[in-house]
Amino acid sequence: MNWLKNIPWHFLLMPAIFLGLAPFFPQPHLLEKLGMLLQGSLSRPIDIFDLFFHSIFLILLVVKFSMTRDSSSN
Repeated sequence: MNWLKNIPWHFLLMPAIFLGLAPFFPQPHLLEKLGMLLQGSLSRPIDIFDLFFHSIFLILLVVKFSMTRDSSSN
């Protein structure tokens, strides 16, 4: 996971914000797909891909943050 340590924060933060909130109206896809997941109605492959697509940079940010936090506590 050294490749993730080498990526600057802003290269992950900007896409995480824009993809996490896109489309801005009527409701961001990420919120819509998470709602579908909680309801148990996330079953179509396009919806699963959409959830992955809109959350990948957010997931990478969380992983990078946890790696940074773990290495600083040692």
